[in-house]
Amino acid sequence: MTTEKNILKKLYLVAGLMLLLVLFIVFKLVNIQVLEGDKYRELAQKTVYKNFVIPANRGNLYDVNQNLLATSVPEYDIRFDAVTVSEENFNKNLRPLSDSLSKLLGRSSSYYQTALRRARANKNRYFLVARNLDYFQYTKIRNFPIFNLGAYKGGFIAEQETVRELPLGKIGERTVGRGQAGLEGAYDQYLRGSEGHRLKQKIAKGQWKPLSDANEVEPKDGLDVVSTIDVNIQDIAHHALLAQLEKYKADHGTVVVMDTKSGEIKAMANLGVTSEGTYYEKRNYAIWESHEPGSTFKLMTLVAALEDKVIDTSDVFDTENGRIKYYDRIVKDSRIGGYGEISVARAFEVSSNTVFSRFITEGYKDNPEAFIDRLDYMGLNKTLGVNIKGEGKPRIPHPDDKNWYGTTLPWMSFGYGVLQTPLQTLAFYNAVANDGIMVKPRLIRAVKDKSKYVEHYTKPEILGTVCSKETAKKAQAIMENTISRGTGSRIYSKEFSMAGKTGTCLTGYGSGRQNSEYIASFAGYFPADNPKYSCIVVISKPDKNIGFYGGIVAAPVFKQIAQKIYTNTPVTDSINLKGLKNIAVETAYEDYYTKAQKYKTIVPNVIGLPVMDAVSLLENLGLKVKTKGIGVIKEQSVAQGNKVKANQLIYLQAS
Repeated sequence: MTTEKNILKKLYLVAGLMLLLVLFIVFKLVNIQVLEGDKYRELAQKTVYKNFVIPANRGNLYDVNQNLLATSVPEYDIRFDAVTVSEENFNKNLRPLSDSLSKLLGRSSSYYQTALRRARANKNRYFLVARNLDYFQYTKIRNFPIFNLGAYKGGFIAEQETVRELPLGKIGERTVGRGQAGLEGAYDQYLRGSEGHRLKQKIAKGQWKPLSDANEVEPKDGLDVVSTIDVNIQDIAHHALLAQLEKYKADHGTVVVMDTKSGEIKAMANLGVTSEGTYYEKRNYAIWESHEPGSTFKLMTLVAALEDKVIDTSDVFDTENGRIKYYDRIVKDSRIGGYGEISVARAFEVSSNTVFSRFITEGYKDNPEAFIDRLDYMGLNKTLGVNIKGEGKPRIPHPDDKNWYGTTLPWMSFGYGVLQTPLQTLAFYNAVANDGIMVKPRLIRAVKDKSKYVEHYTKPEILGTVCSKETAKKAQAIMENTISRGTGSRIYSKEFSMAGKTGTCLTGYGSGRQNSEYIASFAGYFPADNPKYSCIVVISKPDKNIGFYGGIVAAPVFKQIAQKIYTNTPVTDSINLKGLKNIAVETAYEDYYTKAQKYKTIVPNVIGLPVMDAVSLLENLGLKVKTKGIGVIKEQSVAQGNKVKANQLIYLQAS
């Protein structure tokens, strides 16, 4: 009896638990169906329908003359919903559709008939017909039989993707940029537009079909940006830099050309070497790379000392056989034995490290902070704030720094221990050419909505005054003399005037001189008497066995750019060419170009060519050239017509 009661109790317990389970299930069903039904229905709907973002077409990027630098090109993928088309329409139009596809896309009509029949048999609602069609092809294919019935009746599915193209190719690629780099990133706020949306239905795993031809929200195209880049000058700068990098087997280099008065950047070329020895637009060295400038910094040193009245250009200093010792280190001049007693002006022209270290040390030894304050006042410790991202930070040492030594001040005088980007250095040279007024380098001219201008950027942005007009005039005269009789004399030309300064900086010297490399540079402007353009050339790590001085490696690029700009660019009346017609420059260049193309294995006649052109022409043939004098070649030791011999020496006499 007791056993039976225990069994009954257990049965009742099990029945009770089952009843509770049934009640719980009923409660959950009611809750899902009634109380939370909307929530789950919405969740289910989202897994079937989804809003896809449609990127807006980016605006066009133009050069200053309305030549395209970057443009958005639509590309289309065409797909076919083989289920939605009626049997009658499919059978009636399959052959005409396949014939049309064959003519447009190249494959046989029978191929498309077989493929489309298979897609229908397999109930494929997302069959790929063609990829990457341009807009012209898209407009044709949408009017083909069956497809012209639209998305619902014709099963036509078109998916658009926007591709960014650079008409100039690799020329100026880093300046134009992609994504957030270069001009594309700098002016993205104008170029990007606003995105649209399109509702699609999920038809298979990972496949979504548009519900209609129309978008839910139409994308709004971006605005067009007119940059300050001039494609003609950009092309000149690119090829001049490339040729010199290849000649000297350098690691990388950069060139910037800027309009003196407005600060508009007309060209910015940046090339780095690949593992195969070729060159491409690797990164924007002009804006990004902070490095020790070497002797191009002597202009900053000179201007600071003149402004503080520490020296005058006529003051004379002894170069002391080209070697001066400061503590445990020795400052050396590139010329063995030094230059004797020379003026400050002449020291700049021949780039004497000893003189610069002497007058800076003697002038500021009791108050080195005054020199630093002057450099700070001239803006050398600040970034320029250009719109392109990634500007390198300058560095000017301060006496309060932990690594300030007794040798810091003299070494700063000729560009060691300081850091500047090429563009920052150029901005200062441009300021001196501009009578002391520094303008901000600018890369944008205007913003347009189709043909309507939205914004104009025509007024230069003044960053400040680096020096008095009197100091600027003194520095201008010295830089012009540097070209005619100093370290830049190799590029002197009678046809047009130039002014500037060479720079040669040892880099990597901490690892020992044997492993060290050089940075060759040249900064200046032209024409010297009424500057129109300023320009900087920096070539890093040229092959030391071929050449590494700024006057040999970098300066010829500057001259070639200046010469070609004069040849190919109209010169305004405000530029004084000292009474010489532009045709003289053009004739000299054309003569050089013709000879360079004609003579490959025999010695050409270089009489009548400028020295620099003659040297370039002959060295490219493998000859070793020795020159005497400046100006135009009057005599050559090896006559025209002789076969070129390896390492043959030729002497040139110039007037």
